Amino acid sequence: MIVIDGATVRRLLPMADAVDLMRDTFRRYSAGRVVQPVRHMVRSPTGEVLAVMPAHVAAPDPRGSAAQHDPGVAAESYAGYGLKTVLIKPDNAARGLPVHVGLVLIFDPETGLPAALIDAAALTAIRTAAASAAATDALARPDAAVLALLGAGVQARSHLRAIGAVRPVKEVRVWNHRPASARALADWARDQLDLDVTIADTVPAAVADADVICTVTAACEPVLTAASVAAGAHINAVGSSFAHRRELAGDLVGRCAVFVDSHESARAEAGDLLLAAREGHFRIEAVRAEVGEVLRGDHPGRSSVEEITLFKSLGLAAQDVVAGFAVYQRAALTDAGERVEMRGDGS
Repeated sequence: MIVIDGATVRRLLPMADAVDLMRDTFRRYSAGRVVQPVRHMVRSPTGEVLAVMPAHVAAPDPRGSAAQHDPGVAAESYAGYGLKTVLIKPDNAARGLPVHVGLVLIFDPETGLPAALIDAAALTAIRTAAASAAATDALARPDAAVLALLGAGVQARSHLRAIGAVRPVKEVRVWNHRPASARALADWARDQLDLDVTIADTVPAAVADADVICTVTAACEPVLTAASVAAGAHINAVGSSFAHRRELAGDLVGRCAVFVDSHESARAEAGDLLLAAREGHFRIEAVRAEVGEVLRGDHPGRSSVEEITLFKSLGLAAQDVVAGFAVYQRAALTDAGERVEMRGDGS
């Protein structure tokens, strides 16, 4: 078994590659090539949550569209069983540590032996933003060039890289409830990406006339309302992954053409949608399609330049499995990571 740390994950999985992998994973999921239950969560009285997310991902249907769209992705190799487990530790923010910590376990497709144990925080940071980028590429206007980030943490940085891989971003604005975090993100973008980021004092200032909006906050209550969002915008709602929490106001959800990664997960866990439906702004049956259905050509996606499109991201275990196989195979080819003997015979 190969143990792969976060730095190695980031080196072996460039964002552009990850976006291609997430496109392929969306297609496989919507084509029925994935078996995964809704994630199982164990909650503590102190607010910590342990989430367990297993999946089996089959190779793409050779008659399907994966090879046609992404010939450079060896998708048939990135298939098999995997599991992600993540522990949410809210107090870690004050410690300067990731709030989401965990591992991705990949099994050898032939023998079933554990093949790789991977830093889940690093893998999730990349694949979540890459999934948003794949959705943005499918749903945002082709000329989208102004990006607004609500939130300034790990996912804000990953989304800044990812959206820039699919759209010619010319202007970036960031808002965060902690101004110091927004300033730190702006400094990082200048140093690492040679990109100037404008710090907005308010959410409306950040999203005014923005073409793409990414909500990557830890908010429990809405931070973005309908009045702030311009016609024709595309929204990636990422930060809330529980049925009782949301970043978007109900009136905004009601204005949007809504797309999801999974119909099943959205009905169970998408607080942004479920709470809007409870208030009468939206019907969960009104979800237009899964992003994979758009990428497969089964749904047209955006219907007009004036339409506001919304991708409600919850994440798929299949995304972790496919990304995990990619990292594992690249580590095996380059002798990266640490080798640990796992024979599976008790010896």
